[in-house]
Amino acid sequence: MGRGSGETAPSPEATCRSDYNSTLAARRRLYGPNTSLSYEQPLMIVRGSGTYLYDDQGVEYLDCVNNVSHVGHGNPEVASAICSQLHTLNTNSRYLHPGLPAYTEALLNTLNGRPAFPPPPAASAPPPEAPEPASPPPPAPARTSAASASAAIAPTTTTTTTTTAQAGPDLSVLYLVCSGSEANDLALRLVAASRPGATHVAVMGGAYHGHTAALIPLSPYKFWGRGGEGRAPHVHVVPCPDPYRGEHLDGAAAARAVLEAARRAGGRLGAFFGESLLSCGGQVVPPAAYMRDLYGVFRSEGVVLVADEVQCGFGRCGAAFWGFQALGVRPDIVTMGKPIGNGYPMAALATTRALADAFAAPGMEYFNTYGGSTAAVAAGLAVLRVLTQECLQQRAAAVGDYLLAGLQRLVAEHEVLGEARGLGLFVGLEVVADKASRRHAPVTARWIKERMKARRVLLSTDGPYDNVIKMKPPLVFGFREVDVLLSQLSEVMARELTAAVRSELLAQEEGHWAAVMAPRQAAYRDNERRLFAGGAVARL
Repeated sequence: MGRGSGETAPSPEATCRSDYNSTLAARRRLYGPNTSLSYEQPLMIVRGSGTYLYDDQGVEYLDCVNNVSHVGHGNPEVASAICSQLHTLNTNSRYLHPGLPAYTEALLNTLNGRPAFPPPPAASAPPPEAPEPASPPPPAPARTSAASASAAIAPTTTTTTTTTAQAGPDLSVLYLVCSGSEANDLALRLVAASRPGATHVAVMGGAYHGHTAALIPLSPYKFWGRGGEGRAPHVHVVPCPDPYRGEHLDGAAAARAVLEAARRAGGRLGAFFGESLLSCGGQVVPPAAYMRDLYGVFRSEGVVLVADEVQCGFGRCGAAFWGFQALGVRPDIVTMGKPIGNGYPMAALATTRALADAFAAPGMEYFNTYGGSTAAVAAGLAVLRVLTQECLQQRAAAVGDYLLAGLQRLVAEHEVLGEARGLGLFVGLEVVADKASRRHAPVTARWIKERMKARRVLLSTDGPYDNVIKMKPPLVFGFREVDVLLSQLSEVMARELTAAVRSELLAQEEGHWAAVMAPRQAAYRDNERRLFAGGAVARL
């Protein structure tokens, strides 16, 4: 029956809000209560394209933080490859399929410093040129210290000497899994097989390596965070290098201290798990020699070196395809996830033949239902093709330098912006109470994030004290997007962060610090005292 003459149809806006409210209510009622939603007023995102997201009302947001849709939201080549394979066949790796060895070879090529798809021997054509950016940047300003530090860690491919940190066989064996957590969990099994009895593990302060029961104890981000149960006796936390504050900059001393701490605890160190570039640690790019020195000491003791590239790999750092390559080190195991399938659930572990053989020696089959499936392989191959054909690593380097230079100009202008740092499109902006104290300011960082969201620019915060604004956009992020980000951030800092607002935020910082952050900092400082027992707390 039709509506009565006195009835009116609800407006599209009212219908959208009704859908939003019912979706939010159902989510809160039915989904896990300890899962999270971003922003004080959550967004209902229904579509993505390139580096933009669209909500249920068609509002466009610039996505500066989604490091899963690595080659762009809704990338047509990746989507087409996955859909085509799903229409044809999706089955597990117990059947032969040409896609699996093709992908394995391509991915291992990148890990060993070769192009994913080397040209045929007879080919002589030059590699494709990077596409012209949408709008060319102005002349680059002189690099400041953070940019110089980033440049200093570029790989030295012309060197004729090899350090202990760089020595070792190729990464020649691949396992495909479904998530970064699975990859790191599998890494623990390889370590146990190759280092029997060496049950202690070293990790970096602020690290997150996964959500399994075996990996939460390897993640200070979790076990010293809200709801965490503290450090397990077999885990040793290497203080995260902090170039901004001049703390913990001696990698060799840190490694020796961890080895000794394991001995004091009656154990032997089996492995070191470390992100090459420290993401949950606060978007930290280690100093040039730090990771090389740390790797060198650990390798001399037979410790298995695991590079977690889940957040920084696949060309994001610009200087190299992988973070460990930019740092000039060679791990024994590399774990990968997030961007590997541009949102398709897949991940990987690469290792040496010796470690793979030790893992296989007892005779137990390793099988993963979806790891290595035909659709996963199609997704992975498509991502590597797009990265190669569109020169996205080179784009990340150029656009990242432009972004970092712009952020450093803002740092020079605003008291609460302590440091801009990063490499390629792996960038962090540290928010502090003031430049003199360099005290972490998580409440202010969260306020900036929310004000930017109101301006349709999406950012997030991270770090042990949640005061670092992180920027890890899809690699199709360009100069035009940087200009939008910098313009809106400049407006927030200059127009919205008034003296009155800053005073109110500082008052909130005091209460938040006392209730949440001071106990967390005490755990990190106590760890330093324990690690360097018999001497002063190391601020090297």
